Amino acid sequence: MKLSREEVLHIARLARVDLTEEEITRFSEQLSNLLENFEVLQQVDTTDVPPTAQSVALQSVMREDKVVPSLPADDILANAPRREGDCFRVRAVLE
Repeated sequence: MKLSREEVLHIARLARVDLTEEEITRFSEQLSNLLENFEVLQQVDTTDVPPTAQSVALQSVMREDKVVPSLPADDILANAPRREGDCFRVRAVLE
């Protein structure tokens, strides 16, 4: 399917893109080539193929959470610049 110059300009207007004459010619050829490829794909028999949102099954890449004992508070706060009891002491960020 060969796209006309007017069709390419219409697509460019929809995309809000200004094209030079050279770009119009180039995009006309490239878009026409894309449409020809889609015409070939439309000829593929997909009657036995169920509609899907994903071509491959999704799986979580995150590991399962495991409950483990925490480190002692003194070890965690050992390198804290300032501490107050068992907490980090930070400067106030809100007035």
